[in-house]
Amino acid sequence: MLKIRLIAFTFIVLGVFLGGYIYQSQETQPFKLGLDLSGGSYLVYRADISEVDEGEISDSMDALRDTIERRINAFGIAEPNVNTETHSLGVEGTEQRLVVELPGVTDLDEAVDLIGQTPFLEFKSEASLEEQERINDEIEVLVSSLNTDEEGNLVAGEEFDINAIMALESQRYVNSPLTGKYLEKAQLQFSQGGIQSGGSLQSQPIIALSFDREGADLFEELTRNNIGRTIAIFLDGVIVSAPVVNQAISGGQAIIEGSFTIDEAKETVGRLNSGALPIPIELISTNTIGPTLGQDAVNAGVFAGVLGLILVGIVLVLWYRLPGLIAVIALGIYTTIMLWMFKTIPITLTSAGITGFIISIGIAVDANILIFERMKEELKKGANRYAAVEIGFKRAWASIRDANISSIISAVFLFWFGTALIKGFALTFGLGILISMFTAVTVTRFLLLSLAKKKGKSSKIMRFLYQNGFNK
Repeated sequence: MLKIRLIAFTFIVLGVFLGGYIYQSQETQPFKLGLDLSGGSYLVYRADISEVDEGEISDSMDALRDTIERRINAFGIAEPNVNTETHSLGVEGTEQRLVVELPGVTDLDEAVDLIGQTPFLEFKSEASLEEQERINDEIEVLVSSLNTDEEGNLVAGEEFDINAIMALESQRYVNSPLTGKYLEKAQLQFSQGGIQSGGSLQSQPIIALSFDREGADLFEELTRNNIGRTIAIFLDGVIVSAPVVNQAISGGQAIIEGSFTIDEAKETVGRLNSGALPIPIELISTNTIGPTLGQDAVNAGVFAGVLGLILVGIVLVLWYRLPGLIAVIALGIYTTIMLWMFKTIPITLTSAGITGFIISIGIAVDANILIFERMKEELKKGANRYAAVEIGFKRAWASIRDANISSIISAVFLFWFGTALIKGFALTFGLGILISMFTAVTVTRFLLLSLAKKKGKSSKIMRFLYQNGFNK
């Protein structure tokens, strides 16, 4: 009996200690709050995987996520969250999306710039002669269809469709497997020849590229297959250089020459080094949450949790008296363990995550009620309170186990297949179920056993404290 009471006392001390730690560490180690609670920007991008082989989509999306994370971390954004998601489009198939959460960045233009400035680097080879002739013919048809005066100038009201011309010009080059995905490093250098400016010779800034081993092999193959032809280098869909290949180039070194100023070249080098996108992306959705709205959500969540605990505690105590009070104590220990885990792991708390936590409190109470009702049945059969506690826990365990296992399976599937918001709910919900099983089956049991006698009749006070809910 002494051992049981020591264990019960240890559980109470553990709850008090964890509660004190959580309170004292709130300023030095605050809870990690998600975007919806701390405020910030939420961006959703659609990834263009039209040129990616089906077997490489997953690797390309992982590379895209890693690249964006490096880009954001370079700007010192605290706790960014970057995830990839697959969205079903019904009969049209699926699309790959990149979800970026930037806590503390409430300027939407700034948030978009952080992502949008990362360039998409492409190397394209020259199209065939037949294709070049076709493009020339179509451009000539477009130009000849324009109304011009005798001097060849456009007449008033006639518009030159530059977009159509640019679309045709872009067809002069075809895609190759070599993209910024294989870029290892970019460096700012200056050409040896130089340019004449104001009577003085000035060097022209150029960008030197170094590829990894796979990129070096692709670059060598690309140059070998295009000797005597041009290879165009595109940044964000705009051609910046189109050198003629004289021989196959090994070693994975390339040069971008263009009309760069020194500042433009420096900026481009920095952007490339922070991560050239392996596949292009398109911004399709934005949302900004202000810090005031986030704080309101935190306050509402805390209020809901505290109010829920108080109301549940009142019902338990009024109906079950002493066992209900013990359940409330176990529930307090459960709450401190959960909050300690939120700090220690740490878990990013979102409004959905808080919801999962609050629901798990209800499940913890449900387990206690099953146990108490089983105890009531044993007491009606004439068992003493100690035996009723032991038998009641034993017989309630099967129902508690099966119900919680089914809930855990649901949480696992929600976490595995859900979006970032649903994963937050599933994580706190699943952890809450596991901890609630421990507190309901172990903590509550030892607390009840520590107050019961193995033999003999209970005192009048104990009978009163059990009277209402146990009818004996």
